[in-house]
Amino acid sequence: MPIPVLVPTAARDASDAGVTYHIQGELVPVLSVELKATSVYFEHHVLLWKDTSVEIGLKALSGAFKRLIAGLPILMTEARGLGSIAFSRDGAGHIFPIHLAPGQSIDVREHQFLAATDSAQYSFAMVKGVANIFLSGTGLWVDTFAARSAPAVVWLHGYGNVFEVELAPGEQIDIEPGAWIYKDPGVRMETQFQGLRSGLFGSAGRLFWNRFTGPGRIGLQSMSYIPPGSEGGTTKSAAGGLLGAAVDMLGG
Repeated sequence: MPIPVLVPTAARDASDAGVTYHIQGELVPVLSVELKATSVYFEHHVLLWKDTSVEIGLKALSGAFKRLIAGLPILMTEARGLGSIAFSRDGAGHIFPIHLAPGQSIDVREHQFLAATDSAQYSFAMVKGVANIFLSGTGLWVDTFAARSAPAVVWLHGYGNVFEVELAPGEQIDIEPGAWIYKDPGVRMETQFQGLRSGLFGSAGRLFWNRFTGPGRIGLQSMSYIPPGSEGGTTKSAAGGLLGAAVDMLGG
């Protein structure tokens, strides 16, 4: 298996899919996107600042409100207009782009998505039986972003530093359940576990990991993310960011 390679940590004046973007910052980086004719969508709580000429509205996504992130309904919001807008997450890490040509798609682990151009078609699914960040095989949410008829950019956030490895057909890697970020659709994922035994005390527990089989790319992060206040996979969190009040109004 090849050694995973560090993904670039910064970008300046990068252009694709109708937008220009910049990534700056070493500890808690910031993504700045210059908007023209193309809009971008994002989760409501990642917005940092924007030009007053940029308008924000809810993006209609079929079935999106059935999904919860950090105990709150997912609010996918959209930015339009001429001007710049900036995003980040509340955690030390690494922001990076995934560029998709028409016909390409990428699978993204829950809690990693930051923003995307409107040319990226969004869907999600619960993948059952896969080990998650709580070291169980109950499953996890996976987002899928696809570029249909035009190029698209998807920006993701990784905790710690982000590395990428490309597997050849049949090549495999075992990854701790909280340490992978994204994968190409052709990469197969399954759960593996190993029982730990002690000669003195007998059974001492189990180790879980996700096994990935190529061909395709996989993104890894050097710091596993566990949502604050997590208990058995259920979390409660206060809404943050400029649009946090919208959650309060919708949640009652």
